[in-house]
Amino acid sequence: MINVGVLGATGAVGQRFVQLLASHPWFNLQTLTASERSAGKNYRDAVNWRLDEPFPDSVGDIVVSKTDVDSVKGLDIVFSALPADLATNLETDISRAGVAVCSNASSHRMDKNVPLVVPEVNPDHLGLIDLQRDSGNDGFIVTNPNCSTITMVSALNPIQHRGLSDIRVATMQAISGAGFEGISAMSIYDNVIPYIGSEEKKMEAETLKIMGSFDGSVITNAPFSISASCHRVPVIDGHTMAIWVDTKASVEELKNDFRNYKAPFTGLPTQPEKSVLLFEQEDRPQPRLDRNRGRGMTVSVGRIREGVRFIAMGHNTIRGAAGASVLNAELIVSKKYL
Repeated sequence: MINVGVLGATGAVGQRFVQLLASHPWFNLQTLTASERSAGKNYRDAVNWRLDEPFPDSVGDIVVSKTDVDSVKGLDIVFSALPADLATNLETDISRAGVAVCSNASSHRMDKNVPLVVPEVNPDHLGLIDLQRDSGNDGFIVTNPNCSTITMVSALNPIQHRGLSDIRVATMQAISGAGFEGISAMSIYDNVIPYIGSEEKKMEAETLKIMGSFDGSVITNAPFSISASCHRVPVIDGHTMAIWVDTKASVEELKNDFRNYKAPFTGLPTQPEKSVLLFEQEDRPQPRLDRNRGRGMTVSVGRIREGVRFIAMGHNTIRGAAGASVLNAELIVSKKYL
């Protein structure tokens, strides 16, 4: 078994990591870290479990550790659900201590030698791990992108070969993306908030890196432009977005691309049967009906129209966060980077 831990295990994404890893067939979850307020307590006593999945009793007696390098030394992989300001130095120090870091934090996503990976889209970018190891470390950092970026690039991947020159996206993002305490009920109820700090810049920058080309030493950004407008809506889980793409392909050609799309690998435990699922109904996808498809790992698309315009939707804390990072780790193992 591969020994793993979770940094920031009591927060929204941290709890998703715990849920996905508690009975994972490859990974032995043995270390959970949190703030000093929670350190020393059994996990069941330290966490206020708020997910719609039952609390995994198998990890309830794990004693929560402080979030530092010493707590995770000796592990094979740590999954980071830390805020960006805490993650920046700590993830670097952990990788230098010989541990692989699979991070959901934004701190290192745009670093030159750090892979920003969506496994179905750019698995070859894991080659940047070799460049990190040129400095003499056994450890390394691999990141997954922002939750809205993951949904968009997953939806664009089946049609990228058609030639994309300009992409515009308007998101309708669930409140869980802001964490348990992120938005008050008085702010979001009966409301739409037309601004999410730094979200638009992340979508625009991260997409170009993910869908760019890797020559073994550097990534060249994808050759198209992106314009994003991001909005918070009163939905608990599931980011929905309207996407406009300039391409000469017809609607039926794009539908066939989505119908026939298959991931470039098989056999990873967190991988869904369909990474991208096409809906023919005019009123789908919808977050309440479709966010849990593929155990939350499937991105749904629909309403493909001339222009080209379509809708994409994905579960933001599973496909867009913890599940993406776990799938990255499975791909790392399958490619023998540990």
